[in-house]
Amino acid sequence: MARFTGPRSKVSRRFNEPIFGASKALAKKAYGPGQHGRGRRKKQSEYAIQLMEKQKAKYTYGVLEKQFRNLFKKAAAKGGVTGANLLQLLEARLDNTVFRLGIASTRRAARQLVSHGHITVNGGIVDVPSYSLKAGDVISVKSKSQTVVAILDSVSSSTVASYSWLEFDAKDLTGKYLSIPERTEIPENIKEQLIVELYSK
Repeated sequence: MARFTGPRSKVSRRFNEPIFGASKALAKKAYGPGQHGRGRRKKQSEYAIQLMEKQKAKYTYGVLEKQFRNLFKKAAAKGGVTGANLLQLLEARLDNTVFRLGIASTRRAARQLVSHGHITVNGGIVDVPSYSLKAGDVISVKSKSQTVVAILDSVSSSTVASYSWLEFDAKDLTGKYLSIPERTEIPENIKEQLIVELYSK
């Protein structure tokens, strides 16, 4: 399974956001990475701003270029607003939902849980992180995996957020994908219209 394996703290500092979760480097160094990170930044071109927004979305959701482009094509083919469709498709990914439910502390950890066969959808094991959920799908931790320390620690964390389109029973380690979230419900700081403009060139 292809995934980003580069320096995550540098990526977080580039966007000045905790793309991969809380980062000590981001808190300690409030400037960009590299030898010119402290210098005055040049005014970015329109293309550079659009490209950076696309990169931020890719890193946030842990999606590589080919996957991201395919998702954009699906979003554009659907009716409605393309940018909102794109974020909804990203949110519907199984790895993202496992993270949102609090079963994993990061999307990277969620991707690993899914690919190692710890997660079931509607009673059957699904080991494809990019699996797209539909309204009504039930996501659970496999019975043999319900004692995994990383899962129990994540679920018991007081920082687990709740989302209107998801339902979760911490006791049974079972959640439900209730509906497609509205754009206003998705908390990520992504300007999706810039991505649409980039791909429309």
